[in-house]
Amino acid sequence: MGNAAREGAGTQGDSEPVEATVTLPDEGQSIAEARHLAAAFLSRVRTDHLLDISRQTVELTQLVVSELVTNARKYAPGPILLRLRILAAMLEISVWDSAPNFPVAKTADPGRIGQHGLEIVMAIAQKVDVQREPVGKRVTAHLALDDSLAGRAIG
Repeated sequence: MGNAAREGAGTQGDSEPVEATVTLPDEGQSIAEARHLAAAFLSRVRTDHLLDISRQTVELTQLVVSELVTNARKYAPGPILLRLRILAAMLEISVWDSAPNFPVAKTADPGRIGQHGLEIVMAIAQKVDVQREPVGKRVTAHLALDDSLAGRAIG
C-alpha cells in the first residue's frame, strides 16, 4: 500500500498480524485510491499468506473502506490514516481523521437522500468501534474473512 508503515508476516496462529497502513492525502481521489489499496492488500494477503479471501469479501471491504473514508473526507480536514489488519479470521479496517466528533447512525429512513454510510457499515461489519484519539478519532470496522460469517455480530 503506497505509504505502508509496516506489514507483518504472521496470520491466524502467528503472534504478529498482517497489516498495512497508509496516509491518504487531503484530495478527492483518495476515496478511490483507498478502495484500490484495500483490494490490493487482500490480494497480497491471499497470495503471500494463502488465506482464502473471496471476491465477496473484497467487494464488502471496498464498500466499507469507501464509506469510512468518505465520511472522514466529508467531516474532517487534513489527511486520513487507513489501516488494514488481519486478526485471526477477521479483517480490521481502521480510519483515523482529525475531527473529534463521533459519527452517529441515523434512524433508518428510506426517504432520506444520503447520510447512510454508517448504517451501511454497521449492516456489513460484525462490529464497529469508535475511539477518541489525542487528536481526532478512529473508526474501526471488523469484517469476517469467511463469507458464512458475513453480517453476524461479534463480541
